Amino acid sequence: MSVLTVESPSTAITLDAALRAPGNVRVHERVIDKVVREASAVAIGVSRDEVTVEAAEWGGGLAVRIAAKLPVPDLSDLEAIDAAVPVLERVRALQAELADEFARLTGRDIHRVSFTVTGAIIPKRKRVR
Repeated sequence: MSVLTVESPSTAITLDAALRAPGNVRVHERVIDKVVREASAVAIGVSRDEVTVEAAEWGGGLAVRIAAKLPVPDLSDLEAIDAAVPVLERVRALQAELADEFARLTGRDIHRVSFTVTGAIIPKRKRVR
């Protein structure tokens, strides 16, 4: 086991000693909700205002519910439609990706990620000049 020592101008402390310090850490649910909402919005590709999340304690970890519109290609763009991944495959991939990201960000076990697609949005095309 390695111990990380951090030197400061006044004292030297070890990470191992800091981890054994008495006390507890509490993170309010609204903080978890904000972290989950932002990570979801980034992964889905929408603004965070378009994502609704609910995180709750479940089975010793977290269960997360996400509801959002899913970006889809413009129906007049046949090449984009042919290249698009089917919705169910995209949502399953998002669930797995988000479960890993939530676990990394919150330090908690993620037992369930439920995703509800509430509609579709067509991202605005950016013109190249």
